[in-house]
Amino acid sequence: MISNPPTHRDESSTNGTVEIPQWQQVEWKLSAGVQVGPAVNTATQRLEEAGITTARLDAQVILAHVLGVERSWLFAHYEHELAPEHAERYMELIVRRIAREPVAYLVRHREFYGIDLYVDHRVLIPRPETEMLVDQVLTEAAICAPETLTVADVGTGSGAIALAVASNAPNAQVYALDLSINALAVARRNIERHNLCDRVQLLHSDLLAALPVRADVVVANLPYVNTTDFATLDPDVRNFEPSSALVAGPQGIDVIERLLPQLPEHLNPGGVAILEIAYDQGELVMALVERLLPQATQLELHRDYHGRDRVVSFQL
Repeated sequence: MISNPPTHRDESSTNGTVEIPQWQQVEWKLSAGVQVGPAVNTATQRLEEAGITTARLDAQVILAHVLGVERSWLFAHYEHELAPEHAERYMELIVRRIAREPVAYLVRHREFYGIDLYVDHRVLIPRPETEMLVDQVLTEAAICAPETLTVADVGTGSGAIALAVASNAPNAQVYALDLSINALAVARRNIERHNLCDRVQLLHSDLLAALPVRADVVVANLPYVNTTDFATLDPDVRNFEPSSALVAGPQGIDVIERLLPQLPEHLNPGGVAILEIAYDQGELVMALVERLLPQATQLELHRDYHGRDRVVSFQL
């Protein structure tokens, strides 16, 4: 299920209750002939009033997107007058940001591992911490080189991990799997954009069910948020990103628990599994691996730069 923008009920409608997007309830206008500098300044002020901590950066990134320029261009063109259509579009996007819609969805792209990705509401926005998974896959690819390394990216979403691996490991052949047809459409757009169709094969699959060959590496950024934590997430995430790609039951491990028993059938002997987990799931997931896959070796917990649980890896 993909979350929709927050809505407001208009009970005054003669036809009954009408759902109106929350961002349309916010009133904010730019004066005619507004220049870049004042437009950014007033947008920053409104975003700050909405409690957005990255207000000025967001205001600049959104305006650069509207104008089709690099953000650095704005700094040298503060007196550039916005065309009416640009001012109108900028107002709309800033109001949507005030309603906490993520910037990545507004500008339709996000950088991941040095790769520019198209993203929209059909997929999660790639996070920097997920780059840890790519690092580990690339290490395996380097060890294996020049032999081909077969990689299965389970729950590929936007295709971020699959593309990062294929772009940086010439000997990697990647299968990118996802249950969501919508997510696969986004991944396909990114794969075609980066000319990697011969290196990354998309598969509609419930976890590893449709994988046609055994893999040397299974890498997975699956849903791992528990239902309690989901209610406390920032509105940017909770109200806009697809909940089906976030939430995995009371402990946040329901999907990982389904994946683990599939691994012996789909990993080559000596193959490696690399799983992203929540900040506090290290002991829980490692115990789960030990219970469901007692044959697993080299079971390790890796923490991110903030010292939080982030990745569990092991060999079969």
